[in-house]
Amino acid sequence: MRRDIPPLDEVRRITQKKRDAWWTVILVDPVATPLVRWTAKWTRITPNQITWGAFLLGLVSAGFFALGDWQWLVVGAVVYHFSFILDCMDGKVARLTGTGSVFGAWLDFVFDRIRVMACAVALMGGQFHRTGDAFYIWAAVAVVALDTLRYINGLEIFKIRHTMRKQIKVRMRAARRAENQAELAFMEDLLRENPEADIEQDLQKTQSEQGVPETPEAPEPAPKRQVIDLHQEFRHKFPAYLRARSFLLRHRIRTHLVSGIEFQMGVFMIGPLFDVVLPATIVSGALLLVFELAIIYKLLLSTRDFTRTIDSFEERKVLAAA
Repeated sequence: MRRDIPPLDEVRRITQKKRDAWWTVILVDPVATPLVRWTAKWTRITPNQITWGAFLLGLVSAGFFALGDWQWLVVGAVVYHFSFILDCMDGKVARLTGTGSVFGAWLDFVFDRIRVMACAVALMGGQFHRTGDAFYIWAAVAVVALDTLRYINGLEIFKIRHTMRKQIKVRMRAARRAENQAELAFMEDLLRENPEADIEQDLQKTQSEQGVPETPEAPEPAPKRQVIDLHQEFRHKFPAYLRARSFLLRHRIRTHLVSGIEFQMGVFMIGPLFDVVLPATIVSGALLLVFELAIIYKLLLSTRDFTRTIDSFEERKVLAAA
């Protein structure tokens, strides 16, 4: 037994993400977090072993899906949900015990993709054998393609955002050296540190702090951070997004309401449980595409904010030279 494992409330603080999928927040964390504490305190199970367990359990659910009949679909859906709970536990145990690894992250990613592929082929193959409807074959191809597209799109968007932030930081360092300017901060980072904060309040607070006059008697204050907001145009176009985002984040739910997690649960849980595999797959796939397109559109507007930010640095450079 490990004696350094904290109480459950502290385990929640350490292991649960500040922003997560609503399916995870509502239906997974209440079960996974107590299991994480028990596992870390009473066993020697490693995160990689949990990853293997989630993967093997996912293959078991695929076996039930392949049988085709509704009662086996229900069993497969329940087993798949337990597989996903284990899949969430490996990262939490790693964060709690400090035993995470780069290889473990790779293993988790690869096993997730194989599990989705195996379950999609088994589920749709079982339904094809049950009904003779060839559309299920195309549905299996669509599920695998959408899951792959989601990860490729997420990776590329991450790379583009990282590149934009890197270029802004380079220019800010140069400006700070030349003008002794304030430290740089990104609005999305400030919101990640304090997810309950409203964006408009953060902007007003930052502006008021930067506008406080200095008094001769007081010591020179530390320079305030300059806040760069690369989602400004998106928020101006969709002001209701601020209120919805603030409400969801108060409950730890991210605004990307239909991500890969909800897509998988729609296909591998809701569809089998209610024997509506094909309709659930179509609806889940359509909603996933809608939210992915929204992210792409948000990225487009973000690149415009990035261009304006870079142009502002160039204008300052010209004015300084003049």
